[in-house]
Amino acid sequence: MTMRNYRWCVAIAASLLLAGCGGGAESDGGNGKAVALTKEQVRETLPDGEAMTGWKESARPTAVETDKLYRSEACPIKGNAGCENSRYFGASTFQHDDNAATVTFLIIAYDSEQAAREAYDVLWDGYYGKKAGQRAKTFGIGPIGEERDARFGSSGFYGEPGAVTQTRVGTTLLWTLAASSDKDKDHIVDEDGVRDLATMLAKRARQAQNGDTPSAALDG
Repeated sequence: MTMRNYRWCVAIAASLLLAGCGGGAESDGGNGKAVALTKEQVRETLPDGEAMTGWKESARPTAVETDKLYRSEACPIKGNAGCENSRYFGASTFQHDDNAATVTFLIIAYDSEQAAREAYDVLWDGYYGKKAGQRAKTFGIGPIGEERDARFGSSGFYGEPGAVTQTRVGTTLLWTLAASSDKDKDHIVDEDGVRDLATMLAKRARQAQNGDTPSAALDG
């Protein structure tokens, strides 16, 4: 992923901050079934500073309703395809303590598991799967979520590494977009590191849909 693409992610996070955040309808989580998340649950699913050991928060976790404006940000495809029956869109952004890497987490929450399932290929094939560059290669991120994809590339101007993952957990689609600003410190953005980040996000989404407060963190 190029640094230009990362700046796009930061712009999304910044625009979400302007909208603020709030609550939503009560959830019937805790019954072991995939449920539609409230806006507050979406915000809580996004990792915060406490969950991201070794990283510092660039844009705090924020969620907004997927109105016309935010559908164009979440689903920048013709007709905003992939955002049908979506409820909320959220983002949070972090920079590694040594300033050599950045990561943005994104989430779209749908009103049903079927809606999230139908949007999965539309968004991966039509947009997010291309975020790691044309020469990016697929890699495994383990058995997280009901569906998952990941690509790792070197699409920065000087060959800096970048990666994108997409996961479906119940009624949500989740993305982890990581990039390095220093190709000599690519150990910060490598397959293992990105896998850990994506796994944490998926665990937090599962906890929210079970009616629990998301608590999964990088250190455990």
